[in-house]
Amino acid sequence: MNTDKIIENFGKKFHSKLVEMLPIYTERWQLSNLVQIDYYSLSCLFSCASKRHGMCILKIGTDEKLTEAEFHTLQEFNGDGMCKVHEADIDNGVLLLERITPGTQLFDEPDQNTRINAFCELAKNLHKTPKNPEQYDSCIEIIRYCTTFIQTRPEYAALHAEMAHAEEIFQPLWEKYTQRELLHGDLYHDNILLGVNGYIAIDPLGVIGDPIFDILLFILDEIDWDIKGNYEHIVQTICTKMSVNEQDIRALLYVELCALNCLLIEEGHEDEVDLEEILLIKSLMTNEVQT
Repeated sequence: MNTDKIIENFGKKFHSKLVEMLPIYTERWQLSNLVQIDYYSLSCLFSCASKRHGMCILKIGTDEKLTEAEFHTLQEFNGDGMCKVHEADIDNGVLLLERITPGTQLFDEPDQNTRINAFCELAKNLHKTPKNPEQYDSCIEIIRYCTTFIQTRPEYAALHAEMAHAEEIFQPLWEKYTQRELLHGDLYHDNILLGVNGYIAIDPLGVIGDPIFDILLFILDEIDWDIKGNYEHIVQTICTKMSVNEQDIRALLYVELCALNCLLIEEGHEDEVDLEEILLIKSLMTNEVQT
C-alpha cells in the first residue's frame, strides 16, 4: 500500500480506515493477492483474487452516495455492457467488482476512427429503464446544482455567467429529449476497457436522462484542438453514427463543459479550469442555438 499517496490524496482518516478494513474484507470475501492500483480519484483500488469470483477489483470509496449509485447501476445492468458487481458493503463504501481483462483503456487504441466506432457500438445500448429512478440524480438536477454551486464562488464570476447561460440552453433540450433512462453518467475513455468480447464500461455514476446526454464526455475527451478540423470530424461522425441532431450536440457540449469546470472547482482542481476552451466550444455552436 502506498501510504504517502493515499494520505496525500485522501487524508489520514481514510488511510486509517483502509488499514482497518482491508483485513476484514480479505477474510469476509476470501480475497488474496491484493495489489494496490496506482489510482487516486474518489476511491482506492486493489486488484485481487477471489475464491468465489476469480480475478476482481476491490474498490473502497470516499463518497458513500457515489458508491450506492454505482452499486445500483451495476446491479441493474448486470454485466450488460458494464462490469459486474459481485459483493458490496455500501455503508462503508466498499465494492468487489469484476476485473475486466485485458483491461486496456479505449484511449490506448491509436486510431481515432476505431475509438469512435468502439464507443458508438457500446453507447448505443448502454441505457436501461430504471427500476427505482428516485435512487439516482437526473441530468437536469446536476446542471442546476453546478449553477448554484459556482454562484457561491465570486472569484469565478465569469464561469458562473457561462454556467447560468448553459442552464438556460439545457432546459429546453431536457424537455425535447424525453427518455428518462438510467445512464452511465461518466462515459469517457478512462471508463471504457477492452474485455474478452469487446469494450466494457466501468465506474458508472448512474444518472437519469436521455441517452443523448451520455455521449458528450467522450466527444470532449476525444477532441484534439491541435489537429485542424478534428472537432468537426468527431462531432459529425458521432452524430451520424448515433443518429442525433448535430446542432443540439454542439449546444450540449457547451453545457457539459461548463458543468465539468464547476465540478473541477468543487473537487479542488482549480488549476484544471479552462474558461478559454468553454468560450471556444461556445463559439462553435450555431447562431440559432446561442440566441
